[in-house]
Amino acid sequence: MKIAAFPKCYLDQISVARTMTVFDWIEDARSLGADGLELYEGFFTSLDSGYIATIADALDNAGFEMPMLCCSPDFTHPDADARKRALEREAAMMQVARTLGGPGASCRVLTGQRHPGVSLERGLEWAVDSITSLIPLARELDVVLAIENHYKDGQWAYPEFAQQQDVFLEVLAAIDERKHFGVQYDPSNAIVAGDDPIELLRRVLDRVVTMQASDRSLEPGTTLESLRAADGGPGYAAGLKHGVVGQGLNDYDTIFRLLSDAGYDGWVSVEDGMNGLDEIKGSIDFLKVMRNKYFGGTSNPTEEETR
Repeated sequence: MKIAAFPKCYLDQISVARTMTVFDWIEDARSLGADGLELYEGFFTSLDSGYIATIADALDNAGFEMPMLCCSPDFTHPDADARKRALEREAAMMQVARTLGGPGASCRVLTGQRHPGVSLERGLEWAVDSITSLIPLARELDVVLAIENHYKDGQWAYPEFAQQQDVFLEVLAAIDERKHFGVQYDPSNAIVAGDDPIELLRRVLDRVVTMQASDRSLEPGTTLESLRAADGGPGYAAGLKHGVVGQGLNDYDTIFRLLSDAGYDGWVSVEDGMNGLDEIKGSIDFLKVMRNKYFGGTSNPTEEETR
């Protein structure tokens, strides 16, 4: 098991406001103790091969791998031209993932947004057809399409079409590919969807290729039952907050025991740290403890890691 970090606290600065660059993130991440960095498609100001090569050089110079590229294609858009553009964009990102991450790098794939007026049957058809059409390219590039049990991209108007476990499992069951397509498991997204993260993991365990480690905790006076009973459906409820991995609602001992028993040897990327680098560092330290406990680790844990 290797540990990556994702700069959730810098997401808007790098990809929207452009007040920070991907190179700034690579430099800042040197202090975190991660093995690799997960990047996001919005970080790139160009897809020019020379520019992408400079990112690859910066990663290499900092001693990082780039195992996971976070992308958000919208394959359920009611407009056919929009779906075509999403397909072309995902294909381009798969090329970037191969350049930055090499053979076996993962490129996240989603189904798309839960657009009003798009039926379950139609959305499933569009999403499955789109993902299936990308698998030959994944084989050619030797990259892995990793479908996440996601909530919602920050630039989306609507939640993920396959947010709920039953729909997610339908998509998964419709795609037979095992080597170049699998699951990017995020336990906190299952909580947000009103599902049981452990139950979902058990259902998809043999297809997990990457994992995003995040955690959520409850605001004082809030219970999971009250969140799930509230009007408005699933989503990032006000009573749920981000924090350091291992300090929230997820049962990471059970999660990592299951992954270890299944022989998982992939990447786990910190997908928390909304309040800054200290939270990301705390999450990485926690994951190192879990790695030593369930995967044998790569070295003896430090005193800080075992606290």
